[in-house]
Amino acid sequence: MSQSESTHLLLQAVTALARAELAPLAGAIDQQGLYPEAFLRKLGELGGFGASIPRESGGLGLGLADQIDITSRIGAECGSTAFLVWCQSTCAWYLQHAPNEAPRTRYLRRVARGELLAGTGMSNPVKHLAGIERIQLTAVRAGDGYVVNGALPWVSNVGPDHLAIVAAAVANEGYVMFAVHGSATGLELHACPEFSGMEGTQTLNLRFKDLRVDAQDVLAHPHQFARFIQRIKPGFVLGQTGMGFGVVEGSLKTIRESNASHAHVNIFLDDQGSELAAELADLKAEAAVLAGQAQAGSAPVLPVLKVRAHASELALRAASSATLHAGAKGYLMRHPAQRRQREAVFVAIVTPALKHLRKEIDDLERTQREAA
Repeated sequence: MSQSESTHLLLQAVTALARAELAPLAGAIDQQGLYPEAFLRKLGELGGFGASIPRESGGLGLGLADQIDITSRIGAECGSTAFLVWCQSTCAWYLQHAPNEAPRTRYLRRVARGELLAGTGMSNPVKHLAGIERIQLTAVRAGDGYVVNGALPWVSNVGPDHLAIVAAAVANEGYVMFAVHGSATGLELHACPEFSGMEGTQTLNLRFKDLRVDAQDVLAHPHQFARFIQRIKPGFVLGQTGMGFGVVEGSLKTIRESNASHAHVNIFLDDQGSELAAELADLKAEAAVLAGQAQAGSAPVLPVLKVRAHASELALRAASSATLHAGAKGYLMRHPAQRRQREAVFVAIVTPALKHLRKEIDDLERTQREAA
């Protein structure tokens, strides 16, 4: 069987699993805080987190573009769960490219297969590096490891039996990126205030008090960090496009269903389904090309940021259009269009948020103009 045939069968299996076992739970995940752990485990068994991970490391040996496609298919049924898929697959991406072998050996295979669920707590460091906010975790050297203090207000897909991958500032050295188990001594997990949606993402407040990080859990020491973050950032950002694509797909479904009875009046709305679908197809193709480059370590940052921003903008427009197409029904709390509205806003505010992306895009374009 060719690789393309294998990929096709994989995507069919992911779609079937999402429709059969995830779609019926979407409302409860969004509003009641149901964490879809059983579904995540089954998706992991299919390889749903390891498309871009080599086979010898527990993945499928495909590519980042395939991982984005998987996330998109999950997002077509539930945006919250698509976010969890991104969290898990991105932790695998970090581990795959970590310059230190010990955490790869210790965690990658289990994370790629969904045997060990994992959350990425890199929102604060990414915003800090973009000049948006101060770093929340600090570390001091302790032998060949570190002692970490501070708090991260929102980290998703974490828990007592999960792994989290985070970063801390090391005085006069730079930054250290490391993995920590949810049950580690010195780490406290606290509930967050109630969100308007996305309640089933198991998002917690992580508080570090004199937490000891051994060298075997360090993905990148300060002298390795700058090069490492440069390597993983394009994949980190591009992986989120799958969330946006999934929200658009779900919104297009609502538009099609609404047009079955109200196409004669819906034609007067902006952002028609055919127009949104064409724009989505073009954006997916662009993201796939960049994903291939990110896999090879050669993706240019500016186009990556622009594609991610476009995915946010398109999701917002598609979700709004779906609600308007549905009319009064779309204003019912139980209607999928209402959930899509919250999911689309989340795509636009999760790090890197739309305003963050636009800031980085402006910074890079200004630098390019000044250098010309």
